[in-house]
Amino acid sequence: MGIPPVRPPRIIKYLKPYVLKMHFTNKFVTAQVIHTPTATVASSASSQEKALRESMEIRRDVAAAAKIGKILGERLLLKNIPAVSVQLKKEQKYHGKVKAVVDSVVEAGVKLL
Repeated sequence: MGIPPVRPPRIIKYLKPYVLKMHFTNKFVTAQVIHTPTATVASSASSQEKALRESMEIRRDVAAAAKIGKILGERLLLKNIPAVSVQLKKEQKYHGKVKAVVDSVVEAGVKLL
């Protein structure tokens, strides 16, 4: 038994380092972009944030989701993150709030991978 062959590092790490994940509760909308190689949150936006809380009347509907996506998109561009990939949970369909977040992130100028 010799030494096992050295496997090349997973390519996906370099193709899609930033992953957008969304979380919806009955009260709030949260969206995070996670830097997968280091497993850290690169940027996030939530309707729970104090600054946003005052400006939003309803913090859990599609309009709130769109607003969170817009803010997240702007924050990503400020941090020089030009593109993200979207990872949906099993029960999440590309519809409603999920679509609102993704579309407004794209409208802010962030590309999808």
